[in-house]
Amino acid sequence: MKIADIDLGPRPVMLAPMEDVTDHSFRLICKEQGADMVYTEFVSADALIRNIAATTRKLHISPGERPCAIQIYGREVEPMVEAARIVEAAGPDILDINFGCPVKKVAGKGAGAGMLRDIPKMLEITRAVVNAVKIPVTVKTRLGWDHDSKIIVTLAEQLQDCGIQALTVHGRTRSQMYTGSADWEMIAAVKNNPRLTIPVIGNGDITTPELARQAFERYGVDGVMVGRASIGAPWIFRAMKDAVDGGTGQETISISEKFALLRRQITESIDRIDEYRGILHIRRHLAASPLFKGIPDFRPTRIAMLQAATNNELMDIIHRVELMLQSNELS
Repeated sequence: MKIADIDLGPRPVMLAPMEDVTDHSFRLICKEQGADMVYTEFVSADALIRNIAATTRKLHISPGERPCAIQIYGREVEPMVEAARIVEAAGPDILDINFGCPVKKVAGKGAGAGMLRDIPKMLEITRAVVNAVKIPVTVKTRLGWDHDSKIIVTLAEQLQDCGIQALTVHGRTRSQMYTGSADWEMIAAVKNNPRLTIPVIGNGDITTPELARQAFERYGVDGVMVGRASIGAPWIFRAMKDAVDGGTGQETISISEKFALLRRQITESIDRIDEYRGILHIRRHLAASPLFKGIPDFRPTRIAMLQAATNNELMDIIHRVELMLQSNELS
């Protein structure tokens, strides 16, 4: 699969853009674990052009992450064009436009998935951004605003006509948020449209290596994007890549290696921000990690882990859990 001149190889598996998740450290780890392309947290166009420090920090990309896309969102043409030029100067491989975020503070103000209620404005923004930069522009969006307005097949053609180089489709409407099941039949309908020539990337409910393989074999997408299943489990990309390349998809990473990756995330999060906020940031990964699921009588330990206020306290808890799991594995 190619996005413009960027060759991602056959059946690429990508890390989805996720706010407060896909920071520099997590992207780099996912890339090392097999992700073919990674995306930044989404970046507010308005905050970017106001030079808000917390936003501009999101533009940092290291060589080990590439290819990497920076994703922006906004609801007006000029701020999106100005933000696109700022992003281009930061040197990403791809600029992605977010027309899919369903959360109220974004979509409710007309940005993200809110653009699905104003298609002319969405197309105007897309066309203007494509014309403003020289790097490839892609779009991520949803099936439509709600069940009665699943417009994605037609919309995909319109976005292609604006000059985008690839399209990612999350198989839910905005009204669904993240509930229910992703509709991969509709994603397949986009891919099977003979008038569409750009790559189609499928997104939604890809939680196992087998589901990643099925996305390619059953629905014919060019690429797969993985979001929530990677939180607290960046090693999932290694197993997914094995599955889509014809292997068994079985995990080959040890418990010790998994804990080492979580420790690295904690350390790098603290180094990037500070101890207090770094630990707050990493709690989402710890809460979601499958490493801690199914452990008998784990609730008090989970609470202590998620309430730990210092690096030493958190690392001590994680070390004790690791020793316990290793002991169970050997017994």
